[in-house]
Amino acid sequence: MAVLDIHEQRMRRSAEIARFQMELQLDKRFLSPLDVIRVLNREKISFVLVGAYGLSGWMTQARATEDVDVVVALKHVKKATRLLLEEFPFLEADDQEVVVRLRDKVSTDVLIDLMKPTQPHLRAIFKHTEKVELKKQTYRIPTIEMALVLKFAPMISLARIDRKKFIDAHDFMDMVQRNSELDEELLQTLGDRVYNGGGKAIVELVRKVRAGEKLTL
Repeated sequence: MAVLDIHEQRMRRSAEIARFQMELQLDKRFLSPLDVIRVLNREKISFVLVGAYGLSGWMTQARATEDVDVVVALKHVKKATRLLLEEFPFLEADDQEVVVRLRDKVSTDVLIDLMKPTQPHLRAIFKHTEKVELKKQTYRIPTIEMALVLKFAPMISLARIDRKKFIDAHDFMDMVQRNSELDEELLQTLGDRVYNGGGKAIVELVRKVRAGEKLTL
């Protein structure tokens, strides 16, 4: 089965698991990725679905997540924020330097992250995507090389807490092991966008995972 077909199945399952888990908690509100995708598509917002939903097709199993992560073209960030607040009036915007976090007004939980492509590797994401379709909604997800870079960047970030770095590392290893055919030249080019020398570092991490060696974060 093609990866993009698997992505559709995995995203459905991820949303089902998340909905079930959050319905067990009376103070939790659930937004599916399709809820967000429909609004952005309707208004012709340029975006790429990332996070657990966007990367699910490249991994071995579905995983629940409470928020929907999208990278939005910088020129569309304000419009996307306004449209989503109008569509979901229970949300409020927390506009930060690199992301607009749309939070539930009552619980303050983040339900949508609108990521700003201000970092070099995120600016490249729109050129490295695959198109998928779910329930007549067409949208973009990162290619496998871009998906690995999206996990590599937080893995080596000094600002990232260790607990989340280990989750990133798990996802990175899972994607490497599941996807044997990688364009390592492209991966290195994209890795260099994270930091100077990042290309060699990410290719070396891929080698270690394939060789069964321990990763040091």
